[in-house]
Parts: sequence; structure tokens; C-alpha cells
Amino acid sequence: MVAKHSGNRREFMTHRAKVVIIGAGPAGSIAAALLLKKGYQVTVLERDIFPRFCIGESLLPQCMEFIKEAGMLEAVKAANFQLKTGAVFINNRCSAEFDFVDKFNDGFNYTYQVQRDRFDTLLAEQAISFGAEIHWQTTVIDADFESGLPTLTIENKTGHSDQIEADFVLDASGFGRVLPRLLDLETPSNFPHRQALFTHIEDRICEDNYDRNKTYILVHPEIKDIWYWLIPFSNGRCSLGVVGESTLFESIDSDNTLAFKKLLGVEPNLSRLLNQADFDTPVQSIGGYSARVKSLYGDGFALLGNAGEFLDPVFSSGVAIAMKSASLAADILDRQFKQETVDWQTEFTEPLQVGVETFRTFVQAWYDGRLQDVVFFQRQQNDRQMATIRELLSSVFAGYVWDKNNPYVKNPESRLRTLVEMCRNPDLN
Repeated sequence: MVAKHSGNRREFMTHRAKVVIIGAGPAGSIAAALLLKKGYQVTVLERDIFPRFCIGESLLPQCMEFIKEAGMLEAVKAANFQLKTGAVFINNRCSAEFDFVDKFNDGFNYTYQVQRDRFDTLLAEQAISFGAEIHWQTTVIDADFESGLPTLTIENKTGHSDQIEADFVLDASGFGRVLPRLLDLETPSNFPHRQALFTHIEDRICEDNYDRNKTYILVHPEIKDIWYWLIPFSNGRCSLGVVGESTLFESIDSDNTLAFKKLLGVEPNLSRLLNQADFDTPVQSIGGYSARVKSLYGDGFALLGNAGEFLDPVFSSGVAIAMKSASLAADILDRQFKQETVDWQTEFTEPLQVGVETFRTFVQAWYDGRLQDVVFFQRQQNDRQMATIRELLSSVFAGYVWDKNNPYVKNPESRLRTLVEMCRNPDLN
């Protein structure tokens, strides 16, 4: 504490920090660990208290790279989360399996399917063990980046307010999007207003060909832009959800729970797999989650993960993008604090957007049906060309969307367009 400020009939104690991180989720905890390893003092402000429920439970192998970089890999391995080795896509006609071991690039060929309450708590505890100071149940209610050092006004659970000054602020607040709201950085997403209905269940799946090491993505038998997720956990439970445009859900039933049950009832594969399941947890809903901002950085701050942009849950990209942004920001900040010349546009925004735009292309192609035609394309058994393409796609599904050696990363739109034509018109090739 260095000073006391009064004015407008409010009195604040002002605290001082080198780096303030808003949010103790995966982006915040990874960023904190990386900065602490570089020798900087880090203060984290978290509005909740952990453990707390959160979705986004299916990690990608790319996440393991950042977990390892942060020094948290052994702790995550020891936590007995459900192993994830790939994804299975299912529609009413057929299925397609992608194994991460068959991906194009080097790197991790596995990851985990995690209950986020446990996972996020583990990462935060690791950050604390490295020296992070986390203030729980602390909300940022104002931000000043124009009057000197970046200054945040914070409020604790009792309603008491203080201020904290920092050399730099990283916003890892996720869907809370603290700085975008306070600094008027939000801009409309170009994605439709979609909604997710979801719950956790005791799945009791006993089919011999069911692989708990896979994430399952299933397509509505009649409406191709409605899809389901089934994410198994290691304790016999799973995360179950359905995603579609809000207007479609409303046309099915105005009650979320009833709409959820009706949508599950028309998907024959889910109905068969879950015929013994115990639906013991209320259905929840989140909508309008896709978001963009005018800029991912400014004088004295940068936005990490969902605080800056969130696309869609279909390829589980959120945590991977969040961790990548934390890794980039920690490296740039280190050099900035050492008085080196840095450029947040060319060293943060542009590299991060390489992966974001790859995922964006794939998400758009999923909902308009093009990618579904590719995923469910029935290739000839000895078709080496399609086997190579599947390896390239598997790398994208594994989250390695910053590897420009993959043509579907370097030129995602044009490459995907060509591939769609190949799959839709196989006799012309």
C-alpha cells in the first residue's frame, strides 16, 4: 500500500503491483506462472471463488504445450483426468474418427477431458505455489489507463473498494470481458446468435465400441447446424450439450429443459448410448457467447482468450486460444520490461489471429455444411491422398493451428474450398 486517495466522497487505499491479471482461469493462471518464472511479481484478481462450475471441458493437445511451458504438466498428469486421444463425429448416416496420433505435425498426441472446477483450481493452485497472489471474490469495477500508471478500482465481497496500480494489466476474465466493457472495446461478432443447452449426467454407457478417450460430436439428423457434444469424464459422468441458433431452440420449446430433452430424443445414437443415463443435474443455458473486440491491446493492457474473442464451442478452441495468448503476452511483456522494443500488433495480435482465423474458417464451414461433407466423406481404403489430408485435418482438430507448415493453417479458406469440391465431386478428381 503506497497511498490514500480521496475525492467524490470516496476514499481508496492504493495498492501497487508489477502485473495485474484479471481472472484466475486457464489464461490467467498460465500467464501468471510464465511471468513468475521470468521473475516478475504478479497479482491476480478473481471475482469468483474456486472451485466453480465452468464449461469448455474438452482440451486440445496444443494446450499441453502451454501447460508444459508453464511448469504445470506433471501436476495435470497426476490429477487423473480422462485421457483424450481424438474425436468422433457422428451423423445419422455414418461416423468418422480422428486420432491425434495420426496428425500431421509433431507434438502432443493426447490431452484430457476435464471437469473445469477441478482443472481451473489445479492451475490456480499451481500459480499460487509459484508465487502468485490471488485475490478471490474481487471484482474490477473501473479502469483508468489515461492518468498515469494503469489503475483499477476493485471491490471485494463485502463491498469495500480499493485501487491497484500496475505497470501492465492482462485481462483474462473470459466471458466477463472486463476491460472490453469498461473501455468500450466490444464490437459485434459476425456469427449468428447461437445458444448452448448443457448439463452433466451419470452416463452409464456400457457399449463395447464406445471409447471414453474420445470427444463425441453428433449432428442433428435433420438440421445440420444443430449439433451435440458428449464429453466423457474419468468418474463415469459426462458433459452433454446441444448447440444451435436461439430461434431454432425457441421454435422447439420455450422451456430450455424441455427443448433439451426433445432435441436429445430425435438423435438416435445419443438415445441409444444414454438409455440408462441418470439425468441428475439441471439443464443450463448460455447464449450470445461469440464476441470480438476493436483491439486486443492498448497502452498498458492486453486481452487474453475469451476476454478478447470467442468463436464457438464446436472444436473446443477456447482454452487453446486462451493459453496461446497467455504465452505470447508473457514473452512480449518480459522483453518490454527489459526496455526492448516490442510491437503488440505484429508480435501478439497478428500471430494469435493466425490460429483464430483457422478456427474461424473451420467453424463457419461446419455450420454451412461444407466441413461436414468433408468429415463424413467416405474415402477409398487405399486412398493415400485422403489419408494425408486427414492427418492435416487432425492437426487442426488437435489445436495446432499456429503451424504454418500445415496448408490448412497457411491458407485455410482456399485449401478448405478445394477440399470441399474434391469431396462433393469425387468423380472429377
